[in-house]
Amino acid sequence: MDGQTPPQAAAPFSYNPEPVPAMLTRTVEKFGPRPAIDFLGRRWTWAEIGAQTDRAAAGLQRLGVGPGVHVGLCLPNTPYFIVLYYAILKAGGTVVNFNPLYTEREIEAQAKAADVRIIASIDLKTIQDKIAPLAAKGAFDQVILCSLPAALPALAGLLFRLFKSAQLAGKAGPKTITYAALLAGAAKPTQVRIDPLRAVAALQFTGGTTGTPKAAMLSHAQIGVNVAQTLALGLPLRQGEERVLGVLPLFHVYAMTAVMNLGVALGAEIILLPRPDIKQIMKTIRRRRPTMMPGVPTLYTAISNAAEAAGVTDLSFIKYCAAGGAPTPAEVAERFERITNCPLLEGYGLSEASPVVSSNAPGANRAGSVGRPLPGTVVQIRDPEGHLLGAGEKGEVCVTGPQVMLGYYKQPEETRDVFVDGALRTGDIGTLDTDGYLFIVDRIKDLIICGGYNVYPRVIEEAAYRHPAVREAVAVGVPDAYRGEAPKLFITLCPGATASEAEIKLFLADHLNRIEMPREIELRENLPKTLIGKLSKKELAAEAVASFAAQGVTSRPS
Repeated sequence: MDGQTPPQAAAPFSYNPEPVPAMLTRTVEKFGPRPAIDFLGRRWTWAEIGAQTDRAAAGLQRLGVGPGVHVGLCLPNTPYFIVLYYAILKAGGTVVNFNPLYTEREIEAQAKAADVRIIASIDLKTIQDKIAPLAAKGAFDQVILCSLPAALPALAGLLFRLFKSAQLAGKAGPKTITYAALLAGAAKPTQVRIDPLRAVAALQFTGGTTGTPKAAMLSHAQIGVNVAQTLALGLPLRQGEERVLGVLPLFHVYAMTAVMNLGVALGAEIILLPRPDIKQIMKTIRRRRPTMMPGVPTLYTAISNAAEAAGVTDLSFIKYCAAGGAPTPAEVAERFERITNCPLLEGYGLSEASPVVSSNAPGANRAGSVGRPLPGTVVQIRDPEGHLLGAGEKGEVCVTGPQVMLGYYKQPEETRDVFVDGALRTGDIGTLDTDGYLFIVDRIKDLIICGGYNVYPRVIEEAAYRHPAVREAVAVGVPDAYRGEAPKLFITLCPGATASEAEIKLFLADHLNRIEMPREIELRENLPKTLIGKLSKKELAAEAVASFAAQGVTSRPS
């Protein structure tokens, strides 16, 4: 067909489907005495993690966990998350990941949508004040309560109990079993027969293209193959010798694969941090010298700022850095690479694809691109009617591959709607070049339509990042009485830098066309971020719309 490229063929890839816990079993057998987890200075070996996982799986089976039983994890980054994740799967159950910062209402709604009757949490008051009332009114049959002080080094745990006891939850309720009690029984679980192609390992909630949360059903094979696909990129990593920094929250699908499962498969030491505090991150980087550091652009910006402020010019012990979760501005990548001498390999994924779809690879890193599709994966660009587009043409990114989900849990209509000719519709706008590299332009739902013209926020943001004073930039669409919608740009400045809105607007005039030019630029001290550190458009867009509505401007494109 004129103007079109023939459908892309997937790169050859061979994978033997297996249950996810097989990765842990191999690593325990091969690297048992080696360090597995470092949590704020306390360390466990792979043999210890393997033994705890087996005991936890046996304990879960005593609670009735088996095939078809969904168990929630509402935990920050702690060793408990990794042990219980693999224990649930060994017991034959399904993991449902919860954001611990969710409100009580959000946790209840997600638990109901995913048929969760058992949930594991931690004894922090901020979390238990939401979990305990839900259990009391019947939302959960059982709560597994993990102790934060018990996971810390002995002295730190004692000091936490002495001086921070107000942060700990009170007496456990009648439906609660402690993590210690869960592990107190049999040392081995009853072996469960798992069909890796059909058994659902995880229900991963996603906003999807409509913004309505849906639970993507990820099978054991889909999660496992995504790890194998990532390793097939030819990364400069050696089994049993790496250390991965785990600052991204493990309940997020990106960290589930790029930190936890990839770390387990490699037998790497997983250095867990419970929250993204830049002082703690830099202290940990200096103390533990991680060789792998999956992150999001804002994390790399923060590390670059902190390193430069401290006069740190060499982080060359870092061998592999993956950038995902959000587009990585070129300036962010260049600054980070100058300090580490490590290429920032940007990739692309989504919950429905376990999550990685494409990635740049060592020696084949194309600036501005999220790389080529992973082995065994096909990426197509389609127009709104579903027709294939050619190289360089913008359209919706659609994906097929062994890592693509089984469907949405109990949502057959939404499942049908998200596939076209068997390919997953991602809701992202992108292009493929003639070499097969994928470039993400923007989210379909973030598209700004100005007087009938498509304006992509990322184009505006990339232009803003070229200004030397700009640290972070977010462009959103706001109501415009004449054009329906117009861009507004929010920015923060680099430490010590000065620039006015007028100066930045003058700078942008040389990089954007008249339609793309922001109607307004607002300087902020800080910009809102999601829990994994992505800049969040949602809050800024809602705030801007409300502000313009108060002025009587409510027009938006139909």
